[in-house]
Amino acid sequence: MNHQGLRALLVVHGCITLAAAIVLAVAPGLIPGLVGIQLEPSAYVLAYLFAGAEFGLAVLSFGGSRLSDVRALRLIAWSCIAFHGSSGVLEVVAYAQGASAAILANVVARAVIVGLFAWLSRDRA
Repeated sequence: MNHQGLRALLVVHGCITLAAAIVLAVAPGLIPGLVGIQLEPSAYVLAYLFAGAEFGLAVLSFGGSRLSDVRALRLIAWSCIAFHGSSGVLEVVAYAQGASAAILANVVARAVIVGLFAWLSRDRA
């Protein structure tokens, strides 16, 4: 496992997820609007729930960046892989159901994130 690389990735991940959480909480229609999904104010609760998940991931990432225990770091990495992997698959489903092709850029970004977490948390021979 590459401890330094994984810790650095967790800091970057924490910053990105914190930024997304703040944007979703303050302007709940902005991020969905970028991919052609218009939220009515009555549906903002969906963005708020996602913001809550993003805040939680940010805390997990920042906290994990200060850990040295290999098993704890690997669990955090796999939690991020599960979140971004499942979100990417569900974004592909949204695209298949009519969301803008712009959402596929987010799918690619999530695939890169999954790959980085998997690479940096792997066992080294």
